[in-house]
Amino acid sequence: METKKLAEFSSAIKYENLSAKTLRKTKQCILEWLGVCIMGAQEPPIKIIRKVLLPTGGDNKATVLDGKNEKTSALNAAFCNAAASHSLDFDDLHCPSIIHLAAIVIPPIFALAEAEHKSGKEMLAATVAGYEVGARAGEAVVPESYYFWHTTATAGIFGAGAAAARILGLDAATTVQTLGSAGTQAAGLWEFLADGSMSKTLHAGKGAYAGVLSACLAREGFTGASKILEGEKGFCRAMLAKPHLEKLLAGLGQGYKIDQNSFKPYPCCKHAHSSAFATQVMREENRLKPADIASIELYVNNLTNTLINSPAPENAYGCKFSIQYCVAAMLKYGKLTIEQFNPALINDQEVRALMTKIKVIQDKEIEAIHANDPTKYAAKVVINCLDGKKLSMQVDYPKGDPPNPMSWEESVEKFKTLAVPVYGGQTAAKLCALVDKLEEADDFAKALQAALQ
Repeated sequence: METKKLAEFSSAIKYENLSAKTLRKTKQCILEWLGVCIMGAQEPPIKIIRKVLLPTGGDNKATVLDGKNEKTSALNAAFCNAAASHSLDFDDLHCPSIIHLAAIVIPPIFALAEAEHKSGKEMLAATVAGYEVGARAGEAVVPESYYFWHTTATAGIFGAGAAAARILGLDAATTVQTLGSAGTQAAGLWEFLADGSMSKTLHAGKGAYAGVLSACLAREGFTGASKILEGEKGFCRAMLAKPHLEKLLAGLGQGYKIDQNSFKPYPCCKHAHSSAFATQVMREENRLKPADIASIELYVNNLTNTLINSPAPENAYGCKFSIQYCVAAMLKYGKLTIEQFNPALINDQEVRALMTKIKVIQDKEIEAIHANDPTKYAAKVVINCLDGKKLSMQVDYPKGDPPNPMSWEESVEKFKTLAVPVYGGQTAAKLCALVDKLEEADDFAKALQAALQ
């Protein structure tokens, strides 16, 4: 029943029924994704992926947004662009489901909309549909499954399938088949963090690819499990013994999940953002320097402690998943940008010395905050100074969360910092304008080509 109802709901989403607020948030999600995708395409793992995939060719109807605008199949474009947009850890997050929905939902839409000459209005509706289904699948299996399974890849694949089905205009029955084929391909394990390896980008790329593949197969009559989410041997029960099946449909039709989406001001794991934000505020207010610090205590929840309590990361990617590095770098530089995760900076002696003064504490009170409200990735930072001063700040909603939002203008500035170095100012401005007025594009293929010229 749950899979069918989600398919019915997502396939029926129309641009005309979306509020101005939801449309603006949807465009912001797309713009945020596009900037991260463009800059992320310059990363070594993504170059490897393109090297392997692009020679396989295809019908060359979809664009890889790497600055060279290479053409390939919709399948390959979705894979490459999804992987790129998940390579910097700068992409959005839907906190209740713990999914980076843009990275896995929007690439299938871009690829299929271009390949099949869909409109901007259809793209906006498909984005809302993908976020809705992906988020609900995620909420049904977190936090328990998150210890082993990367939710963006596992539950997010349903968002990719729903988005692909919606942009292709598939009916509810065919969307069910899409979700069935997508869900049986769900995968993505956290073990890659132990080595700081490249698998995270593969998770998003393969999930987006599977979404496109599943929708295209379903359109041709290929069938999948009709109860892939709620079935006895379906996704949710495979993830944990007692899944939260009630969350699959709770409040369906009462607003949209995309309205709850968060954006990132820092290119690192979202679980570090509350601590980094608190550190940034206290540093500015008290003019702190590394030399002032005696010790630091970080009070965090179980998920944060499990995922990013990493006192000695060995490479740049590992530093994005080290709360110690993120806090120490923030204390030294007063900011966390892509530059702070440059391989040339991560072994800075002053930062590494600060990291040894940081203690991560799994705290029951902080844990209770997240248990009672999964939108809150709270943390408390206590800084003990050498002069005896003790500073403390708890953050429930860091910058970028809906109660502490990034404005459209802030997302535009973030987009420019990511897109201009790759495409130049003129093309970046045209891409930004395309997203801002996406509903005016009757044929996305033509509109994208005009922006990239």
